[in-house]
Amino acid sequence: MSSIPLPNLRAKVSLLQELLWAFIGLILTICSTLIEAFTVVPPWLWVEQGVKIQSLGVTYQIGAVLLTGCLGGKNAGAIAQIAYLILGISGLDVFYRGGGLDYFREPTFGYLIGFVFGAWLCGYFAFQAKPRLELFAFSCICGLLVIHLFGLTYLTLLHLVINPENGFLPSLVSLLDAIQIYSLNPLPGQLIIVCAVTVLAYCLRQIMFY
Repeated sequence: MSSIPLPNLRAKVSLLQELLWAFIGLILTICSTLIEAFTVVPPWLWVEQGVKIQSLGVTYQIGAVLLTGCLGGKNAGAIAQIAYLILGISGLDVFYRGGGLDYFREPTFGYLIGFVFGAWLCGYFAFQAKPRLELFAFSCICGLLVIHLFGLTYLTLLHLVINPENGFLPSLVSLLDAIQIYSLNPLPGQLIIVCAVTVLAYCLRQIMFY
């Protein structure tokens, strides 16, 4: 008796779709770099404070990186961020603080490198099964963790290996300050953006039928 093949539960994206989403992801990443993320105060505070808009303390850049992976897959996500890095390093002002080779000295450059791997991993997990909210949430969280891992690694190299200042102890103190500024402080806002990307990716994937 011949066995009945099980259906492939993985979602698929064509090469043309990957290239299209890579281009869209590049544009989204560039534009979102300068757009600050906002949210509305919780509804239970509306009577007391009214409907107010408050800043999340971050831009939508992380959201653009993860959304590209969720919609275009691992290759589209990685290609978009590689192109973003190339444009920035070549001198175009696409990074938050400009661009050029001097950006290697910026403490945030490790996070930019992490965009490539974070988008790839997010896109990889996002297409391992049919679209589900929990799948996209897991994919985005994994991508975000990878971005921070690369960022923290680069900060450590920058402070303790490449450019030590007046010995180990002052560099360690400045490293802890940098971790607070570039990873811990933005993290709550980035997690809110992850929630928004999860819902948006799910809705768009339902509309696009893949």
